[in-house]
Amino acid sequence: MAFQSGFVSIIGLPNAGKSTLYNRLVGEKLSVVNPKAQTTRHRILGIVNREQAQIIYSDTPGLVRRVSNKMHEHMVGAVMESLDDADVLIYLANPGEQALPESIAERIGRSKAALIIALNKIDLGNQEQIEAEVAQWKQLNPSAVIPMSALHGFNIEALEQLIISLLPEHPAYFPEDQLTDRTERFFVNEIIRGKILTYYSKEIPYSIEVVTQSFKDNKNLLKIHAEIICERESQKAILIGQNGKALKRTATAARQDLEAFFGKQVFLDVRVKVREDWRDKDSYLREFGYQND
Repeated sequence: MAFQSGFVSIIGLPNAGKSTLYNRLVGEKLSVVNPKAQTTRHRILGIVNREQAQIIYSDTPGLVRRVSNKMHEHMVGAVMESLDDADVLIYLANPGEQALPESIAERIGRSKAALIIALNKIDLGNQEQIEAEVAQWKQLNPSAVIPMSALHGFNIEALEQLIISLLPEHPAYFPEDQLTDRTERFFVNEIIRGKILTYYSKEIPYSIEVVTQSFKDNKNLLKIHAEIICERESQKAILIGQNGKALKRTATAARQDLEAFFGKQVFLDVRVKVREDWRDKDSYLREFGYQND
């Protein structure tokens, strides 16, 4: 049997469950999962090796309806990039969704990739609704329409087998022991940012960036120094909280997740700094990795 290898992009609207599905397929918690919209900001590759196949999954930002700053432009660019180089596209549809977003419909139509429509969250509907939605999506003539639940793991194995069947014959793109294209510092940033999404509301989670300034891996201890970047002094005050309690809670929860992720004890020092309007300034976006993906 010939070896198959290729790139699989998971796309969809915010809160469709893309990161949950991505983590299920990859078998590791590489993407931040949070009920807040626009959790994913970057394209993240996750590499899965099977006996006769290598699957390179891309988690992508949600398809934002309104681009309001240069960071959003990057997020849209990451999605479009994933459309262009994919061998298989998974469009993850929410219950009740009936058509591809206008922003990508034409581009998908011109894509060389095989298209899978994955109907997520089927546990929220009944059999009649699911059958009607499958019939609706089949009108697009995709390679397949598959009902599933990323949260509960329903039909994940069937989805993977379908993906493999659509991959081209090609040698592996990455070494067998490589899990992702991202660095350890990137996942430190994402884990801390995930806690900010959990513990803060309103504009705070969307106005911050996390940057790991120092990552020292000793034998039994990781020493990590990170900065939370916000846009205004008022946001800094909220992030720190009265007597530093809010920041301490965030850092403690992040440290616990970092210890689980890296499998060793972690010393984590987190500071908050203000960089005014960083989401619209090219110099900061480059520094924070948004224009070099």
